[in-house]
Parts: sequence; structure tokens; C-alpha cells
Amino acid sequence: MRRVSAMEAVLTHLRRAIERGDYVIGDKLPSEAELCRTLEVSRPVLREALRALQTMGLTVSKTGKGTFVVASTIEDPTFGDYAASDLLEVRRHVEIPVAGYAALRRTPENLDHLAHLLDRMERETDTTAWVAMDTLFHLAVAEAAQNPVFRRVIEEIRDALARQSAFLNELGDRRERSNREHRAIVEALVDGSQHDAVEAMAHHLDCVETTLTDIVRPRRTDTPTEGEPEA
Repeated sequence: MRRVSAMEAVLTHLRRAIERGDYVIGDKLPSEAELCRTLEVSRPVLREALRALQTMGLTVSKTGKGTFVVASTIEDPTFGDYAASDLLEVRRHVEIPVAGYAALRRTPENLDHLAHLLDRMERETDTTAWVAMDTLFHLAVAEAAQNPVFRRVIEEIRDALARQSAFLNELGDRRERSNREHRAIVEALVDGSQHDAVEAMAHHLDCVETTLTDIVRPRRTDTPTEGEPEA
């Protein structure tokens, strides 16, 4: 079992406090200083957890006023301008067929670019840098389909993809698994197999959805999560 990060522990603590009614809709969370002191974490760690709470739709941050509870349960996380469910629906309708077209139309230059990106991603240990390359990877697959409209669609959702990728990597430990899924996509493109490319991209998006679902609706246990701050 992987070790839970300090941010995840703080997020779990605050999320459970909201879900069990310690903070109800309309309540203001304690100040950052107070939460840092109570939970014994640094301000950057706390701020990451607060951003994740907001992404989940449980809170909203008001400049100069603090963080307020706006929901007691998670319905649909939001990444930038788009809800997770809307984002995934569009990705399935766009990126899966795009992968198939890319397998048929890719150029040697497309394959070289994708291979270079994949190699860098597999070596990268910094999450922020990896997330940036993750969006570039999906753009590169769209470019390999040789249809500028596909690339424009991915460009439109690029910020949301990056936000979702960062969220899933921080809370779902997705990076290594995503690298393997990306590798399968590239191998299908190299083989020129439309069927395999479609299957590989569909599998990748299935895994994204599964991880997101596990974060939003985790299996509850009676034992505290490792590293979770005391209530």
C-alpha cells in the first residue's frame, strides 16, 4: 500500500468533517493559520488540500473572506470551466476515434515526437512537469490524426485536462499507470493498428474514470487512513 501524502491526509480529514456535519453548508472553515496549527501541516500543504476540496465542489474560496462550505457530498468535480463528467463524455467521443485516425495517418515525425514525449514522461519525477507533458501527449495524438479540428478541440479543453491530470496524480497515484497506458497507445500507432489504438485509448479513459470515481466515492473503512491528522 502506498504511503498517503500529507496533503491527502489533510484533505481526507477536512472532507470527512464536512461529510459528517462538523461543518455544514454556509459555514466558514477555520483560518489557514488555525488549520495549519491544528493539523500540524505547512501552509502549502493546506492550500493544496483546500484547492482539492474546491475542485470536489465541497467548498468555495472567497478572496479576503475565507473558505466556505457549499455542499456536504461530492456530486461532480470541476476542472477549470468543465465538470468531470462532461469532460470525460467529450473525451470518449473525440479522443477514442482520434486515436484510430492517428494510427492510419501518423507520419514518422508524429511518431518521433510521441516517442520523445513518452520517454521524457517516463523519466520525469516532478508532477507539475509531467502534467504539462501529459497534455502535450494528447495534443500530439490529435495532431497525428491530421485533422486540425481535432487538435483545436483538445486545445479548448487543455487547461481542464491539466487540472484533472494533476488532481488524479496527487490523489490517485496515476503517473506510472498512465505512462503504461500511453505506451500502449503509442505502440498501436507505431503498428498502424486502428483497432488497437482505439482499444488502448478507450482503456486509458476507462482507467481515468475509475480513478476519479474511487477518489470521489472512496470505499470507507473503520481504520484511519495512514497519516491522517487526528480529529
